Amino acid sequence: MDGFFKTAFHAELQFDRRGERIRKFDEPVRVFVISRGAPDRRADIAAIIADIRAHVDHLDLAMTDDRQAANFVVTLVQSRDLARTIRTRYGADRAKQIQQSLHPQCLSGIGKDHSFRIRRAEVILPVDAGEFAFYDCAYEELLQGLGVINDDDSVPWTMFNDNVQMGFFDVYDQWLLNILYDPRVRPGMTKGDVAKLLPDVLPTVRAWVAEGNSRGMAATNLPDRSRPHSPALGDRSRNN
Repeated sequence: MDGFFKTAFHAELQFDRRGERIRKFDEPVRVFVISRGAPDRRADIAAIIADIRAHVDHLDLAMTDDRQAANFVVTLVQSRDLARTIRTRYGADRAKQIQQSLHPQCLSGIGKDHSFRIRRAEVILPVDAGEFAFYDCAYEELLQGLGVINDDDSVPWTMFNDNVQMGFFDVYDQWLLNILYDPRVRPGMTKGDVAKLLPDVLPTVRAWVAEGNSRGMAATNLPDRSRPHSPALGDRSRNN
């Protein structure tokens, strides 16, 4: 599973010291949405969260209306307000670094503790860039906020590749997230640690993904979408 090592252990942009370790939530993930743009996409985010939850075992993921209970915050903005929102959230210096390094169309970031447990995540999404662009950005950034942080152009089957646009949670990426959230894969593990576990983890993941898709667990209220889209980029490794 070379793709897992390439997407789960690296990072496009990091503001703290580099650490080639597993980063994941080890507690319930509660998602709060701040809506500052039109059209109102809160119901779309809720449907995407339900779709992700249905396809990832051992991940307690749900929406919340309580900002204080949330450890994952999604901010929805107009496209024209994206750069200003990034400056407000990250400060002028980091925003400049993000812009120069990533030229983001949408953005995600995580905050981890010393044990590499993700303690908070955040996503900033434009709501008015078109239907496919919204879903492509939303799926990728939400999933990266869960810990599959890196983009790698050498992995052709994943949305975590700037040359691939999907707008939905495909089977290969379901594999990646299910490996990450298998209870045997712990925050802070090295590549060597995970490599030793994969012979036992992969059959479990294979069975879960196959059964879930055969049952049609993706039957959520998500619209059909076509493919053309410019890449969604993001500060997917803001660890502090």
